[in-house]
Parts: sequence; structure tokens; C-alpha cells
Amino acid sequence: MKLTLKIWRQPSQNVKGKFETYSLDNVSEHMSFLEMLDVLNEKLSFEQKVPIAFEHDCREGICGTCSLVINGQPHGPLQGTTTCQLHMRNFKDGETIVIEPYRASAFPLLKDLSVDRGALDRIIQAGGFISVSTGQAQDANAIPIEKDVASHAFDAATCIGCGACVAACPNSSAMLFTSAKVAHLALLPQGKVEAQKRVLNMVRQMDLENFGNCSNITACEAECPKGISVSNIALMNREFLSASFSSNDAN
Repeated sequence: MKLTLKIWRQPSQNVKGKFETYSLDNVSEHMSFLEMLDVLNEKLSFEQKVPIAFEHDCREGICGTCSLVINGQPHGPLQGTTTCQLHMRNFKDGETIVIEPYRASAFPLLKDLSVDRGALDRIIQAGGFISVSTGQAQDANAIPIEKDVASHAFDAATCIGCGACVAACPNSSAMLFTSAKVAHLALLPQGKVEAQKRVLNMVRQMDLENFGNCSNITACEAECPKGISVSNIALMNREFLSASFSSNDAN
């Protein structure tokens, strides 16, 4: 395959960026998208040019690090797929591919295609801890949990924190991410002890990080590589309202 790549290049946040065009020949359809970028960087290094900075880690669709906007879509054209799981057979010979970083004020650009998504980590940190007994691990069935509840909690827990929901949202909202982190603990007995404090702190931190508001467009769910449901947002809103009223009553 022969491809034309239009890639966003920006040395730092304080330097104006621009798209640069590269041609790449002999691209195997069996390559992953990140392997294709590796090949391009090898070519640039051989030509004594600066390689393109992009994020990657596990390359197994687990860590959420490979966050790119490909032809206007976070993680590319396939649903339920991270960038590292996207293969070049999903593109056509001679195609032009536009690659850019996530665009959100809460994700400051570091270099080229790499952005700082530390805001998501700080939201998780604001959630604090859960109260569990230390010592020997409990038996699997020590705390009975209904299957529907366990399944819902597990589905929410599959969020990998990649930030695709933020990149897809026209308001750059982090509601889907935050609600997934709230829901998977709020649904389980182990997470109910600190549930009210957790949701208040996480929502407060989300607002402090300069994310936008949710306007129920649901582009976040459509672009999420793990298919996190927007129903979690409704659950988080209920948890937040309940915690807010309880907090006011206590005061």
C-alpha cells in the first residue's frame, strides 16, 4: 500500500503547530496503525529528521494510551477499537489519512500527537479509597451481589481512561469517563461506604479540570472503544443529587 499522511506537528504547546504531509510506500495491510507510524519514524530517523511523538504502551487495547484522532474520529473509523488494534487493511491503497492529537483544553499538548491527560488521573485520585478489611482474601461468594448489578459494575469498570469520550464531545466533557469510574464502585457493596463523598469529590475535580458540560449528544458512547454506556451518566447524576441533598442536610 502507498499512503499519504497528513500529521499534526507541534514542538510544544507554546509553538504554533501545523499539518505536515508524508508519503509512505510498501505499507503492509497486516500492520497495526502504530506499527505504520513506527515505520514512518524509522524513515524520518534515517533521513535525519525529527520523529513524530505519539503515545503507546501495551498495544493490546488495554491501557488506553494510544489516543489519536484519525480522519476526524478518536481511535479511527472502527467502533469498539483502540488505535493500537486498528490495522491498515481498513484503509485503501493511495488513501490520504489525517492524524492529529486530542483537542481539549483539559488535555494540554505536549508534542506532536501527544497530550497530557493527567486530568483524568486527578479525577480518579479525587475519588479516594474504598473501605475493605485487610488480611486474607475473602471467599468469592462472601458478599452476595446480584448478577445484573455485578454485570453493570463490570461493564463500567472496563473503561480504560483513554479520553476518546472527551475528544468526541463537542463540549470536551468528561462525564462518560467520570460516570464510569463512579458507577462501577457505587453499584457494589464495597464502594457504598464512601459513595457520597466519592461522587461529590470526583465531580468537583472534573469541574476544576476545565472539562465542558454534557449536552446528551452521546458521541462519547459512539466513539468509546469499550462501549461504555451513557446510562452511567444518569446513574452518576442520581448519585450526585442524592449526595448533595444529604450533604446539605448534614450541614
